[in-house]
Amino acid sequence: MARGTIRYWAAARAAAGVEAEPYEAATLAEALHNALRARDAEFARVVGRSSFLIDGAPVGVRPHEGVLLPEGGTIEVLPPFAGG
Repeated sequence: MARGTIRYWAAARAAAGVEAEPYEAATLAEALHNALRARDAEFARVVGRSSFLIDGAPVGVRPHEGVLLPEGGTIEVLPPFAGG
């Protein structure tokens, strides 16, 4: 079981109601499940459309059960961005 920080960006931050929070989980899927448990459907919708970085490296695997988390790591939740 690893401990670290989940950092939320843009719409994910608004839906989470916090900029960051600690995690205690072995996998990315477990960390996300724990974060979702305490929040509403809007947060789940945003996270479901988001991409993720772990310590700055993109996570391209779905589902996230096989993505192990490092001790002291940072998960970044990046919702889709629109631009022009």
